[in-house]
Amino acid sequence: MAIIPDWTLFLQMANFIILILILNVILYKPIRRILIERKKKIQEGEDAIESAKQSAEEAGQAFKTKMSDAKLKGHQEKEALKQAAQDEEKQLLDEINQKGQAELEAVRAQIAKDADAARSKLKGEIEAYSGAIAEKILGRAVS
Repeated sequence: MAIIPDWTLFLQMANFIILILILNVILYKPIRRILIERKKKIQEGEDAIESAKQSAEEAGQAFKTKMSDAKLKGHQEKEALKQAAQDEEKQLLDEINQKGQAELEAVRAQIAKDADAARSKLKGEIEAYSGAIAEKILGRAVS
């Protein structure tokens, strides 16, 4: 069997072309436009997510940097305060030692003075006691 082209074949071809043009305007173009818009929105969302992710990582890194800087500064301040306290403690101990040495010297001087006074007094009394002892031993007055 052979196909004999007649005017209906051209009518069917024209009908097919018109149908494709109508479907293209009514169906295919809007669907393609919607798909392109959806693809753009998805891409924008992915870009926004990536941007937010990067911003969060930068903020986290900045936070870590600030925390380590604050820890370092706190440690330095702690060490400075500790050193200042040690210096003040040393100064107070030196002052106490100096006062103690001064008091010790004053006590030693007072003891020496008292000892000298006691010696002087005893020297005066020794002569009187020795005379009295000599008189008792000898049984007579010693001049």
